[in-house]
Amino acid sequence: MTSRLDLPLSSPRRPLRRQSNRAAATRRALMHAAREVFTEAGYAEASIADLVTRSQASVGSLYHHFGGKGELYLALFESFHREQMDLATAAVAAERGGGEQDPMTLFLAGAKAYLQSCWDGRDLTRRFLEGGGPDGFEEVVRRRTCDWVRQNTSLLRAEERHNGEALVHTLTTVAGTAGREVAKCLTASRARQLSEDFLELMARTATPREST
Repeated sequence: MTSRLDLPLSSPRRPLRRQSNRAAATRRALMHAAREVFTEAGYAEASIADLVTRSQASVGSLYHHFGGKGELYLALFESFHREQMDLATAAVAAERGGGEQDPMTLFLAGAKAYLQSCWDGRDLTRRFLEGGGPDGFEEVVRRRTCDWVRQNTSLLRAEERHNGEALVHTLTTVAGTAGREVAKCLTASRARQLSEDFLELMARTATPREST
């Protein structure tokens, strides 16, 4: 008779680990397929069949991991938005690490990283900014925009500036518009030049006017 002490301590965990790895791989495959299918066909024209065929997953897996086509679209948006914000945050942190303290310089560093992410992920940028999507998508976008405004309010120390609230909303709106236009560019050089033009415009917007 085998005692419990004779059993390998890791044996109960191995099936769970394999199952977890398979689940993660399935989610990645579905997200990758979602990016391809939604950017090619749009939300309305994309079908469950397209998504599962491209991902080589099952219909049941899609519903198990995401709940349906609409939820998968929202998950793709949230993932892309989080990646963009992480890149912007990292750029700001790098500037701070180098000793930079000026709020506008920090904001521009984050904005530059954001615009680069719009170009690098231009397929998704165009898809999400063109409109369309499942019920509730516009509300999700609105909430994320509000989050972005709050982050910029803190970064720019809006409470310390004259017309600080208006400035934050203006700069956030310009950054969003810039991202859309950069994503439409046909070449990297054009996207880079347009980004620089928008960044210069934002810097000028934040510069106090001299009294005459």
